[in-house]
Amino acid sequence: MFRPSRSGIVHDPLVVRAQKIRTLVGVGAVVWVSLSYNLARSLADVANERTDQSWLSVLMLSVTFPLAVAVLLVLAAPRARFELLRRAAKPFGAIVALISAVATFPATILTGFFNGKFATNAVMAVVTYTTLALILVWVFPFIVWGVGLALLHVFRTADIHETAPPLLATILVWEMAVVDLVTGAYAGMPGPLQTLFVLGAPLSVTAVAVWEIHRLRVHHNIAVRDMLMR
Repeated sequence: MFRPSRSGIVHDPLVVRAQKIRTLVGVGAVVWVSLSYNLARSLADVANERTDQSWLSVLMLSVTFPLAVAVLLVLAAPRARFELLRRAAKPFGAIVALISAVATFPATILTGFFNGKFATNAVMAVVTYTTLALILVWVFPFIVWGVGLALLHVFRTADIHETAPPLLATILVWEMAVVDLVTGAYAGMPGPLQTLFVLGAPLSVTAVAVWEIHRLRVHHNIAVRDMLMR
């Protein structure tokens, strides 16, 4: 659901390795600074905070992606617009699937399904508790794993073009930096260190994205302008 599947997509193992290293270093730095400056009381608190931030990133990407596609359609050659829309169908589907899966939890509570409102007889009791068990053992892991894959593959936007993921990832990470500034993230840290942490993620992601786009152009003859199909 969240991995790109268009035939002929270029995969660069060196870039993937660099992205993983950058992520691990970033997570390690966040854990260290959160515990060192009492921004979190435990590793569980750090994990909860990172989970919340990941979900916020998914929501922001869900808004950014349609806007980016709209801009792309305006700039693209008229004859290429249908093809771009066709390629964007699966990324849109990934967004809908993830948000729909999350929506099952408030839906079961608001409708009273979670509290057994509809378990009025033996048959409905079996249906109710089987459904709740399915949500627990399948939908919940789908969401947790899906959030990670959605961010890793930037909602499989490589299905549109190989340069789309690094471009969207760069936009997203700077959006998140603005959110950190507005919400006062890392408050309680020394000023210079706070600035380093707020800017560290967007600068490092941007650097890796620029390098990825450079490698696509140099080693695979794929450029950003090719996405416009002009």
